[in-house]
Amino acid sequence: MTDVVVVESPAKAKTINKYLGQDFTVLASFGHVRDLPPKDGSVRPEEDFAMDWSAEDRGEKQVSAIAKALRGARNLYLATDPDREGEAISWHVQEMLREKGALKGVQVHRITFNEITKRAVQHALAHPRDLDTPLIEAYLARRALDYLVGFTLSPVLWRKLPGSRSAGRVQSVALRLICEREAEIEIFRAREYWTVEGRFLTAAAAPFSARLTHLDGKKLEQFDLPDEASALRARAAVEAGRFSVASVEKKRSRRNPPPPFTTSTLQQESSRKLGFGAQQTMRLAQQLYEGVEMQGETVGLITYMRTDGVQMAREAVAAIRDHVKASFGPDYIPPAPREYSSKAKNAQEAHEAIRPTDVRRTPEEVARFLNPEQRRLYELVWKRAVASQMQSAELDQTVVDLADAGGRARLRANGSVIAFDGFLKLYREDVDDAPAGAASGEEDDTRTLPPMREKDPAKLTAAQADQHFTQPPPRYSEASLVKKMEELGIGRPSTYASILQTLQDRDYVKLDKRRFIPEDRGRLVTAFLVNFFERYVDTGFTATLEEQLDDISGGRAEWRAVMRAFWRDFNAAIAATKDLTISAVIDALDEELGPHFFPQPAEGGDPRACPACGPTGHGGRLGLRLGRNGAFIGCSNYPECRHTRPLSVTGAEAEGEAALAGGIKELGPDPVSGAPVTLRRGPYGLYVQLGEGGTDAKGKPTKPKRASLARGMDPDALDLERALALLALPRIIGLHPETGEEISAAIGRFGPYVKMGSIYKSLDRDDDVLTLGINRAVALLADAKAKVRGLGPHPKDGEAVEIKRGRFGPYAQHGSIVASLPRALTMEEITLDQAVMLLAEKGKKLPPKGAKKAPAKGKAPAKTKAAPKAATAAEEADGAPVKKPAAKKAPAKTDAEKAPAKKAAPKKATAAKPKAAAADKAATPKKPARAKA
Repeated sequence: MTDVVVVESPAKAKTINKYLGQDFTVLASFGHVRDLPPKDGSVRPEEDFAMDWSAEDRGEKQVSAIAKALRGARNLYLATDPDREGEAISWHVQEMLREKGALKGVQVHRITFNEITKRAVQHALAHPRDLDTPLIEAYLARRALDYLVGFTLSPVLWRKLPGSRSAGRVQSVALRLICEREAEIEIFRAREYWTVEGRFLTAAAAPFSARLTHLDGKKLEQFDLPDEASALRARAAVEAGRFSVASVEKKRSRRNPPPPFTTSTLQQESSRKLGFGAQQTMRLAQQLYEGVEMQGETVGLITYMRTDGVQMAREAVAAIRDHVKASFGPDYIPPAPREYSSKAKNAQEAHEAIRPTDVRRTPEEVARFLNPEQRRLYELVWKRAVASQMQSAELDQTVVDLADAGGRARLRANGSVIAFDGFLKLYREDVDDAPAGAASGEEDDTRTLPPMREKDPAKLTAAQADQHFTQPPPRYSEASLVKKMEELGIGRPSTYASILQTLQDRDYVKLDKRRFIPEDRGRLVTAFLVNFFERYVDTGFTATLEEQLDDISGGRAEWRAVMRAFWRDFNAAIAATKDLTISAVIDALDEELGPHFFPQPAEGGDPRACPACGPTGHGGRLGLRLGRNGAFIGCSNYPECRHTRPLSVTGAEAEGEAALAGGIKELGPDPVSGAPVTLRRGPYGLYVQLGEGGTDAKGKPTKPKRASLARGMDPDALDLERALALLALPRIIGLHPETGEEISAAIGRFGPYVKMGSIYKSLDRDDDVLTLGINRAVALLADAKAKVRGLGPHPKDGEAVEIKRGRFGPYAQHGSIVASLPRALTMEEITLDQAVMLLAEKGKKLPPKGAKKAPAKGKAPAKTKAAPKAATAAEEADGAPVKKPAAKKAPAKTDAEKAPAKKAAPKKATAAKPKAAAADKAATPKKPARAKA
């Protein structure tokens, strides 16, 4: 008789099952087993926020498996993740089991562990607790808030701003931060300033450089040399002077190591140092936490990766200090263990920081068991945790002031030398968001000055004046946006990765060179929310709401009271938009975003003047318009003037705007058909068109052949030859040198791509779809993801187990059994053992091809009368028997013509006489149709 342990993932279940042995059955819930149904009424504020929960097939199946395993068991251990979501999953599992009557005679325990090691799991089993009610209530409040905001605000957005996707409680605030930063960049005006620098030699002929800080007795501020003329005058003053050392100041400074990683700092540093996105970082961290195969054993390498805490367990600190002493020597250990506390707003330090489960597993030792991405992330976590308990670095900083004998100019030279490297021997934290070309921290640390003493002469060898311009604030990267959200107390670090991904999936923002740029759709949504729901996208309001949720989880607030206060004001704000017209919305957004969509041209004039009808004297003005597919720019003289353009016109498209002022640009005649080839602008961008269409043999209109321009194509440089090449796509590039398969190139919905069989690969920005060669195509396809990956034979029957890429994500297949892969597993990472376990636990049988779906229980299949089918030309040509069309029924008699007759009751047909029954039914007279007077 075994006890049952429930965890979240199958990988974790497999690892823990090895630790516990035959006395325990370890099952996975596969994350959440039920959720709020995505429909109105799942949360009912009028019933004091009552909620309806429903389980999908997967959740129902997993809980049924747990219920089956509990037969005869005495204890159920809920061992889901040690956070709010994990507590909620345990509560959902318990509630569903109670509804099934599976908990009679079973003791339910909640256990948590911060690392998946045998010692930690056994310690958790020995110290169980009850479910944390305040933590569950905080989850309920958060889930209800997100549901009510999403399902109440999003429909308003759809109705008042067609083309918008959704609005979320934290998502909308993050989008506002990105849009406001972009607005700051757009209004930024660079300011010129100059600096003067001299190059000197000491008496010992050692070179160094110094910057001018004082001129004519005045300290120079940033903009005191605003132009070249003033800078040249300052340089002349330096060149005319005779300099000596006025003062030498030396001091020693200490640099302390950073604390071990939290969720947000791991995402930030992983983005900066490794180039990993937040989603990728969390996926890799999940794999390292759940365990990897090492010498026949599954080992969890890092502690739980969703945490706000920066402290580590005493045993871990002691082990790290021992490792530092053995590896680097006693000089690298501080006298006492370092203790850290989080500075982030709303931080919850209930869990440890992210650290290696065993510091003795160095990155070099475990590298051969990890893929390259896992290895790099583990090395980052390991080094940061070890460095956090190392001695501070010591730097000798030197400041030398040079003065000219005449007293006109004064220059300063700075330098620093690492006197003791301390933690820098192992780990250096990069400068956050350093602009291109800026010196790194490492360069600053090692910039040395030659030995100098006061009154030593300094010989000027050269002087130069350098021009500079102030820089706009940088766009947010994933790292800096996560940092900003954490500083403001918006959302939770564990949710940041999914929020940033949602913004990209909704086409509200895009990542370009690892920086967020808002799309025009995102700016429209933000402008709408700021104009009509400003409070609910305010950073202060959102942070205060997070504090209230923390009060609920700490037992300091009642969750329904928090919900009542929120809903009262939020519902009133929604009601206030009831009479808001779309035209009023468009007018407000047109005024708000006018400077963005209609920037002032450098040559002057009205930025809103219509390029199509403006020259004709009609004076049309451009403005924001709204259509079925969303917003666009249109002319006020519509329908007389039909000039339109998409919201964003950038790069090469903007350059071609003048050529398309009339809407069409002639490129020349097609050499085959003689039809004109033209460049045009449609609602979805620029395209080329062959001819004007016509009519077919039956007189129906036919559409002309068209082809979109690939992103980055210059419309001004487009000639007839390239236009014809676009119209001829797709084109055959050649045959693959190894497989012999045909490779083609084309432009699809998401841009230009190459294709070989079922494998597709998008082209890079520098690739030309019209000239791409076979070598480049083969190289691109080598990095493409195949749609099928074979894992090997199934251990039971030897039939192949494959991973396939489907419409809704990757899935495993064995014969006719299929199972979707959980989000934590990718198509490239899943092993044969994992796939076999997945198919056994959640596999479903595919229906045979061509099989009809069974009707729902309790409902008879509806009888439909098939319409007579006309014979096709192919059937007639093949000599197939052609069914004659049914004879037309005689017209119904009028009341005057029809003699009144008593209707006989129809006889019930028996199964023994189906033909007679059918005949009776056919002979039954039908009620005549009557026409109303």
